[in-house]
Amino acid sequence: MSNIKNVVIIGASGSLGSVVFEKLVASGKFHVRALKRVGSSSKFPAGTEVVEVDFDSLDSLKSALAGQDALVSTVSSGGLESQKTLIDAAIATGVKRFIPSEFGSNLDNPNARKLPVYGHKVAVQEYLIEKARTTGITYTLVYNSAFLDWGLKHKFILDVSGDKPTIIDGGNRPFSTTTLSTVADAVIGVFGHLEETKNRGVYIQDAVITQNQLLEMAKKAAPNRSWDVMHVKLDDLTAEADAKLTKGDYSMQTFVPYLYRAVLDPAYGGNFTGKTDNELLGIKEMSEAEVFEVAKSFVYTT
Repeated sequence: MSNIKNVVIIGASGSLGSVVFEKLVASGKFHVRALKRVGSSSKFPAGTEVVEVDFDSLDSLKSALAGQDALVSTVSSGGLESQKTLIDAAIATGVKRFIPSEFGSNLDNPNARKLPVYGHKVAVQEYLIEKARTTGITYTLVYNSAFLDWGLKHKFILDVSGDKPTIIDGGNRPFSTTTLSTVADAVIGVFGHLEETKNRGVYIQDAVITQNQLLEMAKKAAPNRSWDVMHVKLDDLTAEADAKLTKGDYSMQTFVPYLYRAVLDPAYGGNFTGKTDNELLGIKEMSEAEVFEVAKSFVYTT
């Protein structure tokens, strides 16, 4: 398989996409083209090749993907299903490698695969896998479990911004966690190891950690704050989510407990210990001190 030179990225103005875009450009290895929806107000640095497209139009996407070697999708949840049209356009234009908007839990795990929050991702995966069997397109699925920096910023893996962090099932379950920057490094690593990463999931992590370990880091960063920990059970959270779904509540808040299930429940594969592709992709895990520095940056000390 020939080298990757021309890379298209979709979702390049988002939380993850902006970091992937910046690192692709900074690497100096690729010509990067950013696609944005017609009428979008997204801004990019001077000199960026930006193409406006109608993501519902196969012809529009085919025009935008002409001459490109690889396609990276970092679309958010609302755009996941539209990736099927992206796949069709990529096949029609000879794109060699597609990295879909996966970037999360281990969906090679059959339990995680059944969680309702991942319905669109699974549908896209299955479509992509089938097309890879019968066409020239190849793919890589990047699994990074929970985001570390994003997860702390948005109070997902632990709320360290206030005095009442929520600990799930005792807080001692280890899970893999990865920064946005390392996810971007993994994307670049994939393009440097096309055969080794062909048509499979790759697993990356910066660290394996527990909620309680993160809580201790937060306490260390702000020793004078009061810490009124709230304990909850994962079964209770998901039972409440199940009830909401039966009532037709499909809000993101309803789906969050299933994300916790995928990350924290050992049966759902959120701990990548012993199976990572870090070495292949040139990723070095963080030390405890480095994880502390990330956690500290999200702790309010006053």
